[in-house]
Amino acid sequence: MEWEINSIAYHSSFTESNATIGNMALLPIKTEFRGPAPPLNNKDIDIIDEALNFFKANVFFRTYEIKSEADRVLIYITLYITECLKRLQKCANQNQATSEMFSLAISKFDIPGDPGFPLNSVYAKPNTPAEADLMRQYLQQIRQETASRLVEKVYGKDGKPSKWWLCFAKKKFMDKSLSGPGQ
Repeated sequence: MEWEINSIAYHSSFTESNATIGNMALLPIKTEFRGPAPPLNNKDIDIIDEALNFFKANVFFRTYEIKSEADRVLIYITLYITECLKRLQKCANQNQATSEMFSLAISKFDIPGDPGFPLNSVYAKPNTPAEADLMRQYLQQIRQETASRLVEKVYGKDGKPSKWWLCFAKKKFMDKSLSGPGQ
């Protein structure tokens, strides 16, 4: 008997986006953090919820077919979650984790077009310095909100880290990392 493995990655459902930065969708998110993303005040899921929900399945893929501009945002968040998990596995408690995630979210990071950005082949470089600044603000807003939600998921109500999240810290989605080698 042959087994067929379903190797289809999860893609974003936000295929209709009115605005883009480079070739990434500028999607509304539920957040209190300042930035250019339009606010989403209702209980609907947003791209960050999708990335967190799909993370454990998608992180195993070495390739990923991009079907929309929203998928590029999903890829970025997935790579960022991995960076967060690397840091969270070193945290002794939820307070330290929250502090560490805040520091990571606001630290200097590369955007598409920068030499250190790992996926320049699939992301469009911003056309102007103003667009680059807007992209950096958008990604920082996403980083802050993702980190905040991830701490809630990893530490849950009891304040103890979940091994079912931290076990993914060494995985590399698409064999890529947002941090440089050895970090």
